[in-house]
Amino acid sequence: MSQKKISGLLSTLCAMFGLLFFTQCGVQKNTVADGDWKPMFNGKNLDGWTAKIHHYDTGDNFGDTFRVEDSIIKVRYDKYKGDFNDRFGHLYFDTPYSKFHLSMEYRFVGELYPGAPSYTLKNSGVMFHSQDPRTMPKEQNWPISVEMQFLAGINEGEARPTGNMCSPGTEIEYGGKMYPDHCLNSTSDTYYGDQWVKAELIVLGDSLVTHLINGKKVLEYTKPQIGGEVVEGFDPKSKNDGQLLKEGFIALQSEGQPIDFRNVKIKNLEAQ
Repeated sequence: MSQKKISGLLSTLCAMFGLLFFTQCGVQKNTVADGDWKPMFNGKNLDGWTAKIHHYDTGDNFGDTFRVEDSIIKVRYDKYKGDFNDRFGHLYFDTPYSKFHLSMEYRFVGELYPGAPSYTLKNSGVMFHSQDPRTMPKEQNWPISVEMQFLAGINEGEARPTGNMCSPGTEIEYGGKMYPDHCLNSTSDTYYGDQWVKAELIVLGDSLVTHLINGKKVLEYTKPQIGGEVVEGFDPKSKNDGQLLKEGFIALQSEGQPIDFRNVKIKNLEAQ
């Protein structure tokens, strides 16, 4: 019997008998779902990614800031010298996306680089709907993008949620109206130490955006668009305030705090 006929017969049996064929039906369904995910790096190097660090040209991964070891993307500053000098960096996946489900795990490690701003302590994130890094001047500090911000607890018993939203050069609508501030806290728990945390981002073009932490929805908002402040040194051609963001690039962040990323994968929702 052909594979096509076998699959068709199995589907019929699943529909007819359900629980009797629970195992077989479940395996078939999970296999299809898992196959939709695409790993975003090869576990060996940063092929397919481009670094952009403040004060440096696009493509200059200064100080080996972003590196791959043990199938983990690591952000490190051991080759930096002198003051941090606002050398904020981002590592861009070279393929832009519009509608997607992004999944990764992160953990904070080590100590904040001396001279980095205090607010970057145990602070990082992933940018999405970002401008192409090749459109960023050397002295642009942040990409025009929306950020899913990652934070960890600092003082025991003091809430510091993760999976928040920040908006460098952008704005979003929350609760049916334009949100006035730069960052919007999620409802997540606070995570301490160097534990791995799973972060997921579901983006539907310029409409709905959902943040999940460890499988739980913690934030939802709509209509990401260009606007607001915070970004400096940009080319005015790149900032058309009020323009809805339908697609863009995805980038992992470097702000002075060492951090690890693993199991970075994406599911394209464009056809769904």
